[in-house]
Amino acid sequence: MFTPKIPPPDTAPTPGTSLVQPLTDITHAPACTCHHSRSVAPTPAPAPAAPVSRPAVQLTPGSLLVAAAGGTAMVLIIGTVLVSMLLATAITAASVAICAVVLRSLLNNQKGN
Repeated sequence: MFTPKIPPPDTAPTPGTSLVQPLTDITHAPACTCHHSRSVAPTPAPAPAAPVSRPAVQLTPGSLLVAAAGGTAMVLIIGTVLVSMLLATAITAASVAICAVVLRSLLNNQKGN
């Protein structure tokens, strides 16, 4: 069960071969096709073009109602989860406090006798 499983000889790679094939016939384009001369001062970059205007988001009454209902549902669900976590913490703290008081009372009674 815990012994390693060795692949059969027909599927095992031979020691001289690799499972990863080397990349061949890759040519890289030059990074820059312009010809710079060191004596010429660099020209400043052209000013960026004005950003393309995007259409504004238009909310229809139906989609606005759905967004408001979804937001309300999320707030109620998250609030319920957080309140239940707080309540669980409070109940745990109260039970630990009660156990501490009972143990203290038992230990004090033992010392008195």
